[in-house]
Amino acid sequence: MTLISFLAILCVGISAGFINVMAGGGSLLTLPMLIFFGLPSAVANGTNRIALMAQNIVAIISYRNGGYFDWKFSIILAVPALIGSIAGAQIAIAMSDELFNRILSIVMIVVLVIIIWKPHQTFSAKAMQKTLGRKIGLMIIFFLVGVYGGFIQAGVGFVIIAALTLMTGLSLVKINSIKVFIVAIYTLSALLVFIINDQIHWGYGMTLAIGTSIGAFLGSKFAVKHGDKWVQRILIVAVVAMAVKLFFT
Repeated sequence: MTLISFLAILCVGISAGFINVMAGGGSLLTLPMLIFFGLPSAVANGTNRIALMAQNIVAIISYRNGGYFDWKFSIILAVPALIGSIAGAQIAIAMSDELFNRILSIVMIVVLVIIIWKPHQTFSAKAMQKTLGRKIGLMIIFFLVGVYGGFIQAGVGFVIIAALTLMTGLSLVKINSIKVFIVAIYTLSALLVFIINDQIHWGYGMTLAIGTSIGAFLGSKFAVKHGDKWVQRILIVAVVAMAVKLFFT
């Protein structure tokens, strides 16, 4: 690894870690970069999981220290996501990349609408409670989230934010604290699949992990300190940028 490649991977990792913790879509930066440096797509995908694990562990600790964490609720959602990720890592996606990217770009715009107009705030107070039916619905949704996360990961943060925004009415800061825990849990199972199949570049992976960990620490501290207003602004920029990129790819 050259000095230039080390610095490039580190800097992109910091940016991706910050974006992932605040909103999502950081893998849309890291995956193309790893491929640009000569890694096959499968190896780039596996290598990226090392960084994802590192950044989410750092973010979990930071959110916990900031008082924004619900262990019980997070575990309820993480378990089905973990099961889904195991299935997702072993199933081939039949849909073409072009069609999938365009669909994902539309989903991301829907998330943007949800975040800006907050339709969940029009629900009754009773509907906003964590009822059994709502928890079961979320568990099904997060099983599917895990399936997608086991495949590609990129952009899954937006889906998680949308689901938790509509179904719980929690603040964006709390939603992000739950999101990083869920992603960390199911990423571990997917990472093991890549390791078993020898699809990891450890040098690039550890360098990227250092960068994303720094970015995750800065992002979670920023979110806790500045609250929903700034999280929303960064989320809007991230959603628009990634949606445009995906739609015209």
